[in-house]
Amino acid sequence: MTENPDQLRERLAADLIRARERTKLLTAVDDTELLHQHSPLMSPLVWDLAHIGNQEELWLLRDVAGRDPLLPETVDQLYDAFQHPRSTRPSLPLLEAVPSRRYVDEVRGKVLDVLERIPLHGRPLLENGFAFGMIVQHEQQHDETMLATHQLRAGEALLTAPPAPAAETLLPQEVLIPGGRFVMGTDIEPWALDNERPAHAVEVPSFFIDATPVTNADYLAFVEAGGYEDPRWWHPDGWKHVRGAGLFAPQFWTREGKSWHRRVFGRTEPLRPQQAVVHVCWYEADAYARWAGRRLPTEAEWEKAARFDPESGRSRRYPWGDDDPTPDHANLGQRHLEPADVGAYPAGRSALGVHQLIGDVWEWTSSEFAGYPGFRAWPYREYSEVFFGGGYRVLRGGSFGTDPSALRSTFRNWDHPIRRQIFSGFRTARSATPEEAHV
Repeated sequence: MTENPDQLRERLAADLIRARERTKLLTAVDDTELLHQHSPLMSPLVWDLAHIGNQEELWLLRDVAGRDPLLPETVDQLYDAFQHPRSTRPSLPLLEAVPSRRYVDEVRGKVLDVLERIPLHGRPLLENGFAFGMIVQHEQQHDETMLATHQLRAGEALLTAPPAPAAETLLPQEVLIPGGRFVMGTDIEPWALDNERPAHAVEVPSFFIDATPVTNADYLAFVEAGGYEDPRWWHPDGWKHVRGAGLFAPQFWTREGKSWHRRVFGRTEPLRPQQAVVHVCWYEADAYARWAGRRLPTEAEWEKAARFDPESGRSRRYPWGDDDPTPDHANLGQRHLEPADVGAYPAGRSALGVHQLIGDVWEWTSSEFAGYPGFRAWPYREYSEVFFGGGYRVLRGGSFGTDPSALRSTFRNWDHPIRRQIFSGFRTARSATPEEAHV
């Protein structure tokens, strides 16, 4: 249903407020903790906080509303992610905790005032509230990054949430996805980012894909079979990385006698066997798939499994249909601080019967990050285009830490193949034989 301007403004304001509530939760630490860098892979939380405010000011106050800067323009340089890698950000003359909080509050107050008055049409940035939606997504993406920082920090837990649901449902091991064309990407999703566009037809041969993400129990079998000691399963660069970094299991796993545990936001807990495995890099996912006699799905295969409706022949917004996600559909929005057991969200299965394609864990694909045919960078090259051809691998589907406002079945994430501090897991696939394809 098309929203009228008042409904759109109300929804945008609610999304902005909800994102800010989450940001405040994640930065509700003492000033020393806010300034501390917990890993060279991550920024101090105070950098993320002020960066959120700076991007909001740049786009919504200066560009959309035409207002003057609130702080000296040298501040823009401090919070430009392309000028300063994460490892060096603690050495910058960053805003301290109190000024950072004051700054983001001042920006937000002025933005809500702009939202009440500015026409949501007349410029591409304003159509359907795109610029405001882009900033909502940006803040939620940084919130997920800050959540990953909380997972990396040492010390007692600062965050709490109820456990993710268990499941006792027996599901098939794999699902056949029929070959043929489907529409990948989107031209109609109002807040879709440039790398999700344009919609285009893709021919995908028949293949099988896991009905659920790979579980801790599945992955533990690979570990205990000596998977990390056998170069047969590893991409050459992955084997070099495993040996150099001394990897022996997913990040945050520890062994105590015969039992395996996992550190989860400051708590050490026994491994949940049927929970989707998390904190594995692309090389680990690829090695497991080879060991299992399978492979990672391509990005097109993943999206077809998630979106294709064989009855109508069209691509859905989400695996379950076109309705926005609810807590019954998927594990999203930091409601839990961990993936659920596989099979825990039957209402979220796809038309072809694949489960948990949305939420729980970002899923590595075999594909490198690149633009679709007809790609056009918008509204700025630095969001996507500068990463093309850089050896990044695509992840799909979101995690338990991804907010619904920052996720669609067309949404594309990407990272270096060695990264595993993100909430990343995977599922495997295999090509169908001619006989299987025509069953």
